[in-house]
Amino acid sequence: MNRRWMFALALYGASATIAAQDLAPGATMTSASISALTQFDTDLDSGGRFNWSGGIVTGAALHQFTQQFAAGLSLQYDFQQWHFNNPSGLGGVAPWRDINTPQVGATFIYAPSEDWTIMVQPSVAWGYETGASTGNALTYGAVIIASKDFSKTLTVGLGVAVYREIYTTRTYPFLAIEWQIDEHWKLANPFQAGPTGGAGLELTYAFNNGWEAGIGAAYRSFVFRLDQDGPVPNGIGEQSYVPVFLRLSRTIGKQSQFDFYAAGLANGTLKVKNPDGSGRYSDDYGVAPALGVTFRHRF
Repeated sequence: MNRRWMFALALYGASATIAAQDLAPGATMTSASISALTQFDTDLDSGGRFNWSGGIVTGAALHQFTQQFAAGLSLQYDFQQWHFNNPSGLGGVAPWRDINTPQVGATFIYAPSEDWTIMVQPSVAWGYETGASTGNALTYGAVIIASKDFSKTLTVGLGVAVYREIYTTRTYPFLAIEWQIDEHWKLANPFQAGPTGGAGLELTYAFNNGWEAGIGAAYRSFVFRLDQDGPVPNGIGEQSYVPVFLRLSRTIGKQSQFDFYAAGLANGTLKVKNPDGSGRYSDDYGVAPALGVTFRHRF
């Protein structure tokens, strides 16, 4: 496969390992993934504790129209269930419980030359607690990435994610990179950029038996509308943190992959805001331990 398409597919959200097929004009790639995540009990700085667990289901399709142009669609649903114990810095009661985030996105990939690739990914999402009005929970925007092949082993680009998130507009610039350092070592982006943040960086080592290990970090931020009948009716909840993670992956054939994660969610902040986005409560936490697993499959 042409290196530029390998890189674009990795940024699109498909693992570069399982996406390594030649997408000839007229071909379509479809993929799906399911993730399970849990963050264990963590102390809040002002007192109290919290934990959450959830899952993410994603489906995507990409069609290669010509050698220079491909386009696709994606659907995603993210669910989190939270539990609080005496969060004194957040009003003394659980500020939210079940968070839903459905998302619809599109991808456009254009290669104007042999070594340049431009990717645009617009998307629309709704972040809301169960019981909230989805009409006031809209997030929309796009990711734009321009990358260049500097050699057969190095692709570097610049990307920016710009999103209107319920009450504010946020911009996440990031470095897009895939550097095959040698036969085993690689530096690349571990996540797909979007309304929750940039793509991050990960250093990986590929073993000779289908296993791969990696260490990386990124920045993540979530905004969602609160229950109309909750402690802050129709308010806004926010979570932000820096996941520092270890990953162990196993490729099964050419189409499937399991990813196992152990992470520390560092520099975390939880916020509760009024319906107009003005501040109400805020509390921090140190490092929250978390585990996750993802199964990916290309059809």
